[in-house]
Amino acid sequence: MKMRKLCPNLDNEDGLETVLEVPVPEEMFTKMGSNATGRWRNMHALMKAHAVVTAVAADMRTTPASSSSMSNVNMHLQSKSDNEFVALLKIVGSPLIPFHVPLQFCLSRPINDTSIEASTANYIVQQYVAACGGPAALNSVKSMYAVGQVRMQGSEMVAGEDEGTTTTPVRLGKGNFEVGGFVLWQKNPNLWFLELVVSGFKISAGSDGKVAWNQSSTQPSQAHRGPPRPLRRFFQGLDPRCTASLFLDAVCIGEQTVNNEDCFVLKVETPADILKAQCSPNTEVIHHTVWGYFSQRTGLLVKFGDTKLVRVKSARGKSDGVFWETSMESTIDDYKYVDSVNIAHGGRTLTTLYRYGGAVNHRRRIEEKWKIEEVDFNICGLCLESFLPPSDMNNDH
Repeated sequence: MKMRKLCPNLDNEDGLETVLEVPVPEEMFTKMGSNATGRWRNMHALMKAHAVVTAVAADMRTTPASSSSMSNVNMHLQSKSDNEFVALLKIVGSPLIPFHVPLQFCLSRPINDTSIEASTANYIVQQYVAACGGPAALNSVKSMYAVGQVRMQGSEMVAGEDEGTTTTPVRLGKGNFEVGGFVLWQKNPNLWFLELVVSGFKISAGSDGKVAWNQSSTQPSQAHRGPPRPLRRFFQGLDPRCTASLFLDAVCIGEQTVNNEDCFVLKVETPADILKAQCSPNTEVIHHTVWGYFSQRTGLLVKFGDTKLVRVKSARGKSDGVFWETSMESTIDDYKYVDSVNIAHGGRTLTTLYRYGGAVNHRRRIEEKWKIEEVDFNICGLCLESFLPPSDMNNDH
């Protein structure tokens, strides 16, 4: 699918075209207005984050391309409101992994007094590093830039305990796709910045090495609790060094077949002190577990999964709070070499949101298919100021 990167100068026909901060798929551009002039003006508004909802999203709802597939005003990912859709975008588009990336990449860990499961995991990670280009190639990367496109589909929130007892099957909406694009910047290793635009809504997220944050076109900027963490997208085949660092502390728990590939399964549990740092007076992060599935044939990561369980405490302070479990599974493929580093250029992520503990339990699914259009390393001019958090960020969140 073609990505649109330029916007005409609407104030001066003879002026230079404007380079879009976030390239968008052609399919999304065609839904941004009923005619060419309207599309370009909405594209111009899209570059101004706080004008997106009023100027772009509202127009997209009234275009012939989108109105036929919507029975009411808000149907993005079958959400009930703009704020709900943006919240889903943050969950699916910019989740974090509870792991601190070391400044110096070390390929191995001491194997003295370690279990056979841990030493096996260490060996598997070394094979993965070799399959991605080797330590020299990975250590030569000081910064990264990536452009990609996404295609999302979601289900409604349905009632039920599990797959066998849901009163309504958890089905993704037929034909209702949300399309968009993203730009991702990273500087070795804890500085990163993401901009994601989907169906006329924009979210941003980043880390300046001290705090991780996010913002959107409908909500103010917020800082994440706890130490800064890397973006989950890095572990979807984009940053082999970050992935290797994470699984050096893993244990091998067995084998499993993924898409006809026999894989070793590595597991990482988040330490209690990191979980505690993410808690608030009203929420408790109970666990966050990460799995990696490495092909026995190629050594590459072909599947990445994680599950996070959070308890939201009741207003009365009792132990009968509501639990939210977020499970994400990403299948990763289309590996290609970029400057001697083997990078995944496509994949699919299935997210399941499960709410239980109240009067009624609910479950929802969201699927994202992504494709990487451009990747480049060692970007000239990328400095610390490129990763500063928003000036209006709420640090008390």
